[in-house]
Amino acid sequence: MDTVRYVTAERVAHLTLDRPDALNALTPDQRDHVIHLLGEASADPGIGAVVITGTGRGFCAGADLRGGSGSAAERVPGDVARTIRLGAQRLVAAVLDCEKPVIAAVNGTAAGLGAHLALACDLVLAAESARFIEVFVRRGLVPDGGGAYLLPRLIGPHRAKELMFFGDALSAPEAERLGLVNRVVPDEELPKTARDWAARLATGPTRALALTKQLVNASLDTDRAAAFAAEAAAQEINMTTRDAQEGVRAFVERRSPDFQGR
Repeated sequence: MDTVRYVTAERVAHLTLDRPDALNALTPDQRDHVIHLLGEASADPGIGAVVITGTGRGFCAGADLRGGSGSAAERVPGDVARTIRLGAQRLVAAVLDCEKPVIAAVNGTAAGLGAHLALACDLVLAAESARFIEVFVRRGLVPDGGGAYLLPRLIGPHRAKELMFFGDALSAPEAERLGLVNRVVPDEELPKTARDWAARLATGPTRALALTKQLVNASLDTDRAAAFAAEAAAQEINMTTRDAQEGVRAFVERRSPDFQGR
């Protein structure tokens, strides 16, 4: 698909939304293609990290409503819920469930579903010109794409409600202050910073990172006993990997580990 570029290099998958005239708003076909690519990267042993970014002034302006059927179209009860489950929610789940670390390199406006796509990523880098907008209230809509799940877990319910009730644009520095962004960098430094972070992750212990991601993502939805049990199970699984054994050997031999992603 011409409007979604996918390039792999040095164990990093670079997924670029390339529809700058529409601020990279996602059509259903684009969205489904991104879901497919994330699934491929997750299953590919040759990939150790994923970077998602956009071209032009926008990271992603959300779902492309211009291609929809319109409010006057007759709907059968259940159609809207089904569309959300199979569309926006499936996209965000593809990021959360990806077995590789996913970095969002937010180059510009991230609005609606585009903001949730970024915030679902494991690490979020933002250019100084980036903005995050919970745009749904401006359209008289309820947030979708897991926004009401993601935001309270990142910044607490009161801040989440403020963003969702008012729909004001949030600057990159303010997003960093609230904890939505890991780091803000000058616009021209964003691609290099994303490449550097991805390269570090791609040379790391892939299975250990996948299990760590799984533990952290599940931690806010479980009690201490379940979290501790999951941690012990993850350790048991991870200790069977070559990378874990290499890491221990390297520590004993006082050298840097040579991880192979297995």
